[in-house]
Amino acid sequence: MSAHSLSQLRAVNSFAALPAAFYTRLAPQGLNNPRLLHANADAARLIGLDPSVLSTPEFLRVFSGAEPLPGGDTLAAVYSGHQFGVWAGQLGDGRAHLLGEVEGPERSWELQLKGAGMTPYSRMGDGRAVLRSSVREYLASEAMHGLGVPTTRALALVVSDDPVMRETVETAAIVTRMSPSFVRFGSFEHWSSRRQPELLRTLTDYVIDRYYPECRATAGGERQDDNAAVLNLLRAVTRRTALLMADWQAVGFCHGVMNTDNMSILGLTLDYGPYGFMDGFRLAHVCNHSDSEGRYSWNRQPSVALWNLYRLGGSLHALVPDVDGLRAVLDEFEPVFTRAFHDKMGAKLGLAAWRPDDEPLLDDLLKLMDANQADFTLTWRRLADALSGARSAFEDLFIDRPAAAAWLDRLLARHAQDGRPVAEVAAGMNRVNPLYVLRNHLAEEAIRAAKSGDAGEIDTLLKLLRNPYEAQPGHERYAGLPPDWAGSLEVSCSS
Repeated sequence: MSAHSLSQLRAVNSFAALPAAFYTRLAPQGLNNPRLLHANADAARLIGLDPSVLSTPEFLRVFSGAEPLPGGDTLAAVYSGHQFGVWAGQLGDGRAHLLGEVEGPERSWELQLKGAGMTPYSRMGDGRAVLRSSVREYLASEAMHGLGVPTTRALALVVSDDPVMRETVETAAIVTRMSPSFVRFGSFEHWSSRRQPELLRTLTDYVIDRYYPECRATAGGERQDDNAAVLNLLRAVTRRTALLMADWQAVGFCHGVMNTDNMSILGLTLDYGPYGFMDGFRLAHVCNHSDSEGRYSWNRQPSVALWNLYRLGGSLHALVPDVDGLRAVLDEFEPVFTRAFHDKMGAKLGLAAWRPDDEPLLDDLLKLMDANQADFTLTWRRLADALSGARSAFEDLFIDRPAAAAWLDRLLARHAQDGRPVAEVAAGMNRVNPLYVLRNHLAEEAIRAAKSGDAGEIDTLLKLLRNPYEAQPGHERYAGLPPDWAGSLEVSCSS
């Protein structure tokens, strides 16, 4: 049965039960004259909340930071991390407040306000989030969920006229994020770097017992020893992270700031800042204007993820002295990622099954797309039509049309080897090649409307992005090439 008030939610607050060293308890700093810009009924159902509650004054008070979550335990968590490959030391929730944890119909969810004021971990920050970045995060998490990519979710978006200084003066907002856990790789680095193995053990046991209980059991059901359980945890996180990277690469998503403090221990897409879905494809596409060296470019994301996993493994070395065992687990990343990536790209190409000799076909397409800056999403989407004989829409995406036509002939010859009906293959391709993604210009249009209090574009985008694989009549422009002005949009770490 759905809860018809926030007080009816079942609070559990497992992270708050950890020792006090893991966090600081403090109240959010609410916004002045807050307004609910948008609330997500789909996310509300995940915590067993009736959508009718979203329009109540109680909901606004809690998710604007004015009142605590009934039964919650508000806190900001501490962690450390590597940022752009450099050890940054102690970090933490500098503008986030964990309101509490709620038991939903299928699992528990932590509810976190992002932009709710300063904490002891704010460093030089003001603890606020701006409307621009909050709309982007609100939309992105739901877009990724629609694509089937593991992600945090978004429950509410609250705005106000409070001024916030970034490159210019902007207005404040708070986005409510939901996740089974917000523990990061950097949470483990924190205690390892401080040489406090007892607290590292506490965190590790908490994560295993709550989220990876299978890591403690053998095939026969006996309890694993502690070292084996930690190795199993690293293996599980390595696998989830490898699969997440395959998902990102397959949809043309760039995270933009893959620091270890932004890597989820559950293998979720976490912390949407200067992200981007590619328009014109570049193998080395960099979506973050602050990333001057291209560390987090599209083609480097898998290797950066492995680098981050090595930092996690190094932290767990304080608990497991078996260096060879840790390294052997981390060596599993590449085959897991490669297999998943090939399976996904093979499906996008419409192949019945990936074969080793398909590698040149995929590589040559990516090189062709890179040389022509062909639109990533539309290139894949239009392949299904090209299979059915409508080749021109695909070839039109390339400046070098003869090269595109020659490559397409190779794909058609490969399909002939599979011998499956064209209609069946095309339908399968359209189930894995989205028509709608959250392009930067679409997010920008939603931001511009939101500045005047209009959430209509957010509504429209959520409708499309929740079901991105099926064409929805009347929304053709959302599936078209970006306008010329989209090329001037830039996102940075302040986004």
